[in-house]
Amino acid sequence: MQWNSTFFKDLTVQQLYDVLQLRVDVFVVEQKCAYRDLDEYDRHPETRHLSGREEGEQLIAYARILPPSLRYPEVNLGRVVVKADFRRQGIGHQLLQAALQEISGCWPKTPIRISAQEYLQAFYSKYGFFRVSEVYLEDGIPHVEMVKDMKI
Repeated sequence: MQWNSTFFKDLTVQQLYDVLQLRVDVFVVEQKCAYRDLDEYDRHPETRHLSGREEGEQLIAYARILPPSLRYPEVNLGRVVVKADFRRQGIGHQLLQAALQEISGCWPKTPIRISAQEYLQAFYSKYGFFRVSEVYLEDGIPHVEMVKDMKI
């Protein structure tokens, strides 16, 4: 798996298409959520688009990293997704590790906030995230906000 962090302005048309296709395939079609996936955060000049591709260049995993003070006071990790055919192979762990490394390199010791689907709490907890909200519905799916303190 090859990991690459790219600013919006540096994405090729094909890379952008692959990202949008993966996000729509999972978040809109698979999870049956009609919601506005595209937002101005994608195009913000400091937003990082982290992609994991196999050697054949197929996009397998993706996450979007927003700088502190854009959406939250903390760095925001979101749009975390692994292609359906590649789940349960440890790629989600690789993706989260790559995202945490990218964040610590860009914004050392800055906390990270996520809006996690409730069923993924245990997964994120393994990486030091702790729940900071009650369960709430986002696009009809139970979510919780979680924060990781990077000062440790």
